[in-house]
Amino acid sequence: MRIIFVRLSEFSRKYPIVRGMASYTVIWPAASLLQQRLSGKKDMDYMQALRFSLYGGFFVGPTLYAWLKIASYIWPKINLRSAMTKALVEQVTYGPAAICCFFFGINLMEFKPIDECIEEVKSKFFPTYKLGVCVWPILQTINFVFIPERNRVVYVSCCSLMWTSILAYMKSLKSERLEQGVVLLKESNIDILSKIQSSDAQNDATKTKV
Repeated sequence: MRIIFVRLSEFSRKYPIVRGMASYTVIWPAASLLQQRLSGKKDMDYMQALRFSLYGGFFVGPTLYAWLKIASYIWPKINLRSAMTKALVEQVTYGPAAICCFFFGINLMEFKPIDECIEEVKSKFFPTYKLGVCVWPILQTINFVFIPERNRVVYVSCCSLMWTSILAYMKSLKSERLEQGVVLLKESNIDILSKIQSSDAQNDATKTKV
């Protein structure tokens, strides 16, 4: 047993991409099941978890490994400035592409028509991207500064447990419900703005009387 463990450890050190793929194969379906449990779903969708496992292991793992290698090649220095640069560049390159590929890819694995896959990308990309911008720059700055290069994919896969749960939640939302939430948010902002303007008008009127 010890020999097997040693051989696996040597293999993972020699081929870090395999270690990243293995971690994503486990963490992504776990996140899908976690999201289903937290949402109160009684009958767990294990086929969806399987899709997440295949997508995470065979697409996210290799593409993320490639991005981290490219980023380390372009910005080889290990300091805060370089790390922040890589994290910010990721938010306008790899990040948007990864979100689009997720919604399109999972829908495609559900055997949905291409038009429906594209429509879901259009309706869910920006809400998901805005959440990601609040989370990933911090996590990736820590990754590029403190985590050795061979362990970076594994680190991101651990961080992505909760993020993938969020993706699974966004995936489960109906587009109509998501759009309704955006409309309600806009109406709330308009209502707040109108109250502020009304308050300013009352203050101006009071000052005029004085």
